[in-house]
Amino acid sequence: MLINWVVAPTCLPLVVRRCHACASDRFRASGKFRVNANHKLLDAWLLVLCTRCGDTAKLTLLERTNVRAIRPELLDRLHHNDPGLTAELLQDPGVQRRNRIALDWDDAWRLDTGGGHPPDADVIDVAVRFAARIPVRPVRLIAEGCGLARAEVERLIAEGKIVSAVRLTGRLSGDFTFTLKR
Repeated sequence: MLINWVVAPTCLPLVVRRCHACASDRFRASGKFRVNANHKLLDAWLLVLCTRCGDTAKLTLLERTNVRAIRPELLDRLHHNDPGLTAELLQDPGVQRRNRIALDWDDAWRLDTGGGHPPDADVIDVAVRFAARIPVRPVRLIAEGCGLARAEVERLIAEGKIVSAVRLTGRLSGDFTFTLKR
């Protein structure tokens, strides 16, 4: 029996970056962009706000980029503060690397199991799909989805009653499947 689970974001993640004003290390995305033109060159930033003091910081998106090199629909989305673009750009590895930031996904996602606990079949195949690149421990997902304690899930993995083609220790942010044998 195949069951589908989905890990979906519920809100934007917090940005992990040190605040220069208060030494906090968490920012929230404001959803607003700043675009600055210097002749035919554009700079674009995503504005983020410190969760403690409210100070504004800028995450660099475009730096001295020729106007003709930017897709018109992207430029339009930047000018209209598109919230979908904010989510896309926060998850872009290039933006994260350029700005030396990480994302804090705590309390910003949910697991949709389709309702209820898995049926009492002898063998259950579960396909876990990620709607966004959210790093989560598979043990936590399995425990939450099956209504078990994490220690119980780890014991079942050690006994070979939960098997997968991917390593179930550590964090995953990509789709995977596992089999639960009772």
